[in-house]
Amino acid sequence: MQPGGNISSSRRAYTLFVLVLVFTSSHIDRQIVAILAQPIKDAFQISDTQLGLLTGVMFALFYATLGIPMAMWADRGNRRNLIALSVGMWSLMTALCGAAQAFWQLLLARIGVGVGEAGSNPPSHSIIADLYPPMERGTAMAIFGTGVNIGIMLGYLIGGWVNEWLDWRWAFVAAGLPGIVIALIVRYTLVEPPRGYSEPDKQVAPPPPFAEVARTLWQSVTLRHTIIAGTLSAFAGYATVAWIPAYFMRIHEMSSGDAGTVLALLIGLLGGIGTFLGGWLADRLASRSEGWRAWVVALAAAVYAPFALIAYAADSQLLAVLAFAVPAFTGGVYIGCGFAIVQNQTPVAMRSVAAAINLFIVNIIGLGLGPLTVGAISDLLRGSMGDASLRVGMAAMAAVMLWSGAHYFYVGKRLHMAARS
Repeated sequence: MQPGGNISSSRRAYTLFVLVLVFTSSHIDRQIVAILAQPIKDAFQISDTQLGLLTGVMFALFYATLGIPMAMWADRGNRRNLIALSVGMWSLMTALCGAAQAFWQLLLARIGVGVGEAGSNPPSHSIIADLYPPMERGTAMAIFGTGVNIGIMLGYLIGGWVNEWLDWRWAFVAAGLPGIVIALIVRYTLVEPPRGYSEPDKQVAPPPPFAEVARTLWQSVTLRHTIIAGTLSAFAGYATVAWIPAYFMRIHEMSSGDAGTVLALLIGLLGGIGTFLGGWLADRLASRSEGWRAWVVALAAAVYAPFALIAYAADSQLLAVLAFAVPAFTGGVYIGCGFAIVQNQTPVAMRSVAAAINLFIVNIIGLGLGPLTVGAISDLLRGSMGDASLRVGMAAMAAVMLWSGAHYFYVGKRLHMAARS
């Protein structure tokens, strides 16, 4: 099948499956640091704030900033080739993390991972939007979004057990090398779909300048609040994923293998189901009102917060695990729904750049500052609270998730009114 021809349902499904593999690989490599945080802290004798820099801001700074020029390339060039190049780079840099002999070397390698990952998400969003029409896009984006949960699951399992069997350095090697195979699969088996394929009635204009895309996002109240909401959800979500292994290892004295296994089941398996069901449910309820594309996320945030507080306050390991199952299930609902809203509300010719701007803001603030904030709170209160200071930093993220839910509720009202007018 050549670009411009008919795309079969099996070709669409295969393309989505491979893009899920890509997204999974990125999150294995991105989040494996979380399960290895404690052995890395012990190996280099660093603070929680430095760990926050490693898992958050330094990675996010390069990942988010370079995502914009990469997306402009994607809107003008071959998206498949860009994705393949990106996967190969971040996989190689992840493997090199295992060779670091000093903290600054590990930090540089993690920056390299961020540079590689910058070229993956925006073109993936654009390809999915081309392959799936608006009424199916929430489900497709949610399936794509399960790559987050699958990646976290595999990252926790690989990191936790390889660390116990060998050490944390070999865990990075084991996580990185399979991505080279995925890069080859992308390059030699995926086909670049025509722009706007799923919406043939829409005229595809030439890619507009960056300033025009940014202005479009800012002037749309719906998009502006969607991006704010997604940023707050990511702030709480990335902070939680980065620190929950350390929480169970410090406060509840789990080993890295046990913590990795428990969290793989909760965030990986249960969270993946929640991410998929969120997008699927939003697509189904949107037939009643477009507002449900955002209200589903607002409802998930309202359920998330109280159970997160119970999990972080619990003295019982069992209670903490059981309570955390609820935020693990609901924490990724925003991913597919938010991605779909941005793509649905954005003209075809600017979708990659719109996705990149969205991801830039989400990742600079969410991925960059979320883990750093929890680490800073933990260090600030450590003198008076000891290891329990981590509980306070984690609990603050529940309030941030509620704040996000308020924005999603407002977005739902905007979508509902726009559909009725």
